[in-house]
Amino acid sequence: MEGERAGDTCWSLIQRAAGGETQARSTFSRSYLPLVRAFLVQRWRGSSLASEVDDAVQEVFVDCFRPRGPLERADAAGGDFRGFLFGVVRNVALRFEERGRAARARGALELPDDLADGAVGVSRVFDREWALALMREAAAEMGQRAEDDAARLRVELLRLRFGSDVPVRDIAERWSMDPDAVHRAYARARDEFRACLRRVVAFHSVRSEAELDDECRRLLALLSPDA
Repeated sequence: MEGERAGDTCWSLIQRAAGGETQARSTFSRSYLPLVRAFLVQRWRGSSLASEVDDAVQEVFVDCFRPRGPLERADAAGGDFRGFLFGVVRNVALRFEERGRAARARGALELPDDLADGAVGVSRVFDREWALALMREAAAEMGQRAEDDAARLRVELLRLRFGSDVPVRDIAERWSMDPDAVHRAYARARDEFRACLRRVVAFHSVRSEAELDDECRRLLALLSPDA
């Protein structure tokens, strides 16, 4: 998405999408649909509403793009974009859950009592899915920037370390490389990933330069096993 957003932010993208620009709406949907869907899948896992996820995702974006809808009312001064998007998705989810409660009252749907918005950790689930989405985008950007074999090797090195939890010594043995060389490549790969992540966070969160590193650390903390 880097070429599409050069000098752009999520708020300027929102402004163009609210104005009806086709490319901006396409970019907005492509960027946030996986996040919206993942959140609703987690929120409704194990309930009859799980079959409604695709319809709810569609309703989120219909809501966003309708005249006088959320995108037209969005204001960067009102808070960060993560909170804005959570509010939109939450409102759609609540509408579906209200319909679900009405259907359950008629005996037409099984809906757990703890599915309502007061359930513990609802916003935290969204934050975690948000963190995952930004990490995936940063990884994709790093892959797109890999222009030679050495850079592509560093992308694969990160995938093996973080995606498959393969120790560096095992990677070195697998690749018939000196372990110290692999450690150096790993350190450089982490630096490259952090640079990509900072660009992604700058776009989606519109933080000041001083706050970028704190936000990156917060995202990583959300994905830690103890989070």
